Amino acid sequence: MNPSVLDDIHPHSFEPYLHGLAGLAPSLPPKVRVNGVAPEGYEQALRDLAQQGPGPLAIYIHVPFCPTRCNFCACTTNVTHDPGTIDAYLDSLEDEFGLVASHLGRGWAVNHLHLGGGTPNHLRDDHLTRLMEIVDDHFRVPESALACIECNPRRTSPQQLELLRELGFCSLSLGVQDLSWEVQRVIGRVHSAAMIRDVCGMARAAGFHDVSIDLIHGLPEQTEASLAATLEQVIAMEPDRIRCFSYRHVPSDFPHQAAINPQTLPGVTENFALFLRVVKDLTQAGYIWIGAECFARPGDEWAMAQAAGRLHRNGIGFTALDSGCQLAFGPHGNGEVGRLLVQNESDLGAWQRAVKAGHLPISWGHRLSDRDYQRRRAYEQLLCNLTLPRSSLDSLDEDLPTLERFAAQGLLELTGDGLRVTVSGRFLLRSLCARLERSLNWDCRPW
Repeated sequence: MNPSVLDDIHPHSFEPYLHGLAGLAPSLPPKVRVNGVAPEGYEQALRDLAQQGPGPLAIYIHVPFCPTRCNFCACTTNVTHDPGTIDAYLDSLEDEFGLVASHLGRGWAVNHLHLGGGTPNHLRDDHLTRLMEIVDDHFRVPESALACIECNPRRTSPQQLELLRELGFCSLSLGVQDLSWEVQRVIGRVHSAAMIRDVCGMARAAGFHDVSIDLIHGLPEQTEASLAATLEQVIAMEPDRIRCFSYRHVPSDFPHQAAINPQTLPGVTENFALFLRVVKDLTQAGYIWIGAECFARPGDEWAMAQAAGRLHRNGIGFTALDSGCQLAFGPHGNGEVGRLLVQNESDLGAWQRAVKAGHLPISWGHRLSDRDYQRRRAYEQLLCNLTLPRSSLDSLDEDLPTLERFAAQGLLELTGDGLRVTVSGRFLLRSLCARLERSLNWDCRPW
């Protein structure tokens, strides 16, 4: 995309539908909590998968621990410095792996492993080593696999990075959020640009294949000028990928966010202007805009996959790999096996109790019909590759009036070849796909 086309984008011109689309979740509708969900549905899905034989498999492991609680956080995590608490978590994690393996079998090859949180690198070296031993005891992670870990830069050291490489991790995601001291002070996450630069250098010296930096727009006290300064410093560090998400202020769900004065937050239009600054500065610096909020250097596998129309997305995020099935472990982990979407218990104690009782710790599940599955895949294609061939539009016939309305607003283009997202539509891509997918016939019931 030529950055000059962004000169015609003005935040105020988006106001008619910014307020209506703001804040929608990216991929799933509001989850209907089904009490007393039995795990048998997931068990059967795993057995069915075992019958089909090995295929593309991704694993997400949620590490629900942090050294401190950041005010902006919307993650499922617990503040602890007790090694015994983490030992108990690893005991339960090993049991959960064993439960899954009892239905799926052992030794499946994993092409995508992601360690998220929380703060995974809050774990001590022996804890990290044991965690990977648990994985290796139940699955096979070849050297060619994409193994990524999310890290807090302040908890990172050269020795830890070397250990992570020895354990097989090749991709590092650094949670930076913002480099303005005023913003960092309010959100409770302080680190200097020099430290981030050093961590990036240490990661490359340790042999990490790619280093990503995560930022957030819409934070308290954040201005377009301060965000531009952050972007300038981050671009100079030359990360392979940059992701910039929008802050969601929901103190009713995350009480610690009440420490942030909502009057210090930008409004919807101001937040749009902040993200417009992100897109302009990163594309002018040569980064390729991926999906809705990700940016990659030219030659990156995501950029090449999107250009070829073969970028995928799973519960972990974008991937150039065939996403296949995703197994999730740990509290709040989200998995997808065939037509079945599942989520683990979010509460650490509830998750541990379920595992101890010998049950897969599922708190929510939804089985897609064949038609809804095809629609879900169609919207993922649109989110990942910005186009949808005419043949795929057949599964979206119920949504055609909505798609035509978005096309009339200049957000989409309907042509003889199919559907294409316009430059304007890219700024609302996540919300558009979420709104459309919310129209699916979500038949939420106990398995």
